[in-house]
Amino acid sequence: MSGRGEVLVAIINNRQDFVIAERKNWYRVPVKSAAKRLKGRWPPQWIAFYLTKKFGSEAHSVRYYAKIIEIRQVCRWQLFPREQRNEDSDKQYFQLFFNPLQKLPQPILSRRWRRIVFIPTTWQKFINAVELNDLYDDSPLENRLWAQLKRHNIPAERQFYMKVKRQHYALDFAIFCDKANIDVETDGDSYHANPEKSKQDNKRNNALEAVGWKVLRFNTLQIQEEMESYCIPKIVETINNQGGVEESKLVPRKIDLNVDGGYQLGLFDEFSGD
Repeated sequence: MSGRGEVLVAIINNRQDFVIAERKNWYRVPVKSAAKRLKGRWPPQWIAFYLTKKFGSEAHSVRYYAKIIEIRQVCRWQLFPREQRNEDSDKQYFQLFFNPLQKLPQPILSRRWRRIVFIPTTWQKFINAVELNDLYDDSPLENRLWAQLKRHNIPAERQFYMKVKRQHYALDFAIFCDKANIDVETDGDSYHANPEKSKQDNKRNNALEAVGWKVLRFNTLQIQEEMESYCIPKIVETINNQGGVEESKLVPRKIDLNVDGGYQLGLFDEFSGD
């Protein structure tokens, strides 16, 4: 199994939905959400669940998964026939039926509270993930940078959602520091060839910087050929200028590239010794 989107990591934020998943073995995905957020990665073969703060000691983790056996398109009233009819009754959903839930030997933990909806990923990434950030499968450039951040023990959050004045932004990598947080973006080749995209990202940068974020952008060439000579040193320089990374309740930590103490790389993390 090697296709993208084999596994759908979905959020469960209330006990009722978990009871349905555990006892009735189904989960619902809005058809509009699948079209918008899961384009090209549908249908999944497996489903796994990220549990929110409602779940106490199991919160902010992925612990349960199952093999999908059937997918139907239905209306909300078919899912909840006892629910009083309203304007949402005809809303369209995919109803995913699956085998009984299995529990992972080790949970996939989130190091920080964060907002997620769906994470489509591969089976290999899923079974080898140590933390939530290992699951993301959006971009080879992001995967390459993520492997190097882990190697150098630089904690970051992938696909971190920020809200600034009613506008939501998805940050490729968010690094939380003592003085100011850092947004690290990986720009593909099409970035500089698209004036409208550059204009939008300029407004985005300004909005983030206005509320105290530092923004770093690296293009394809830099990530592929200048990772160790430019990208990582620039990230480290910015972190240290902002007082070091914040980790739990510990004193902020500055990064020393001469000290070997990185995260353990996963089996399928891309590694570059450039």
